[in-house]
Amino acid sequence: MLKYDINLSWSMADSAYLAEVPVLAGCMADGATYQEALANAQIVIDDWIETAFHAKRYIPESKGRLAYA
Repeated sequence: MLKYDINLSWSMADSAYLAEVPVLAGCMADGATYQEALANAQIVIDDWIETAFHAKRYIPESKGRLAYA
């Protein structure tokens, strides 16, 4: 299972949390709560990867974050 960074933010215009997966073009979800937006993002990530796989498109790897001591 691939893991991706998810950016979560509050949208006053939509009155919802927005979850965006920057490395997967157009991959985003929303939810009434932080947890719901995160759960919906995982569903959309899975769908995005499945669609790309069947279309034989490139699936980016997670970039992760660097840790400094």
